[in-house]
Amino acid sequence: MAPAFLITIDTEGDDLWSGPSTITAKNAEYLPRFQQLCEKYGLKPTWLTNYEMAADDRFVELGRDAVARGAAEIGMHLHAWNSPPVVPLTDDDYRHCPYLIEYPRTLIEEKVRFMTRLLEDRFERPVTSHRAGRWAFNEAYAKVLLDLGYMVDTSVTPHVSWRAYYGDPKGNGGPDFTHAPELPYFLDGGLLEVPMTIMTGGPAAESIRSLLPRGSVLAKAWNRVSPPVRWLRPNGMNLKLMLSILDRVLSENRPCAVFMLHSSEMMPGGSPNFRTPESIQVLYEHMEAVFKAAAAGFRGQTLTEFALAFA
Repeated sequence: MAPAFLITIDTEGDDLWSGPSTITAKNAEYLPRFQQLCEKYGLKPTWLTNYEMAADDRFVELGRDAVARGAAEIGMHLHAWNSPPVVPLTDDDYRHCPYLIEYPRTLIEEKVRFMTRLLEDRFERPVTSHRAGRWAFNEAYAKVLLDLGYMVDTSVTPHVSWRAYYGDPKGNGGPDFTHAPELPYFLDGGLLEVPMTIMTGGPAAESIRSLLPRGSVLAKAWNRVSPPVRWLRPNGMNLKLMLSILDRVLSENRPCAVFMLHSSEMMPGGSPNFRTPESIQVLYEHMEAVFKAAAAGFRGQTLTEFALAFA
């Protein structure tokens, strides 16, 4: 059986990298183009949706239509600092963006339950897939999801540590997934974890890297040629690398490839990487090339469809 190509979109407000105190959702106007691109190649995005997007009628209309036609899935994505019930954790939650796992357990449960019910009410479908806001995930969070009927999570980022990225300034930073598996696996209780597709450069590339003095001009040049960590995530400059990831998934007979993007990255000015209409056009050219390659060797599935087949 061909591996699955899983398109995951963190569906959230505009340019949250800038830490806005007022969150807007103008990027909802730009998302039909992406849904159409996915359908052109028989692929199915999973829109991992947070509070402000679930409250936006434009996105809800798009999501309901796509889900009703079997062309997409609505999953859950939760940013703790603005998702009800809102209880301040720091002196400025919109600036610090605390991780959900830093809140008391009872409040974690309340926030997850609220978002689940909101999404199911708005989209009139069960919600069974999830990605944590800011990739902050742990066993306690997984238990809350299981209790609410979730089947699959995609919050783990192999080879990547978020320890240096703080939410609560008094906290310990984000989770460390440096040694997490690259392939899907079941957590205790039966929740399927489908890690983000992130790879290292392989033994040869890492051997060369180890010979170069850290921080040297040669090391920096090699890192540009052969990045130490490679995401299946477009940045406007990595088309060849993304295509090579697909080739490796196929050659290694992996069960899936997980592609990700933020909804706001599809709007000019909605993210640091794509500020202009011209950069958005490059983004779409790259995504079209990746999706065309995926359609030739993969099968399009949503996260829950993959979880059901994997189980």
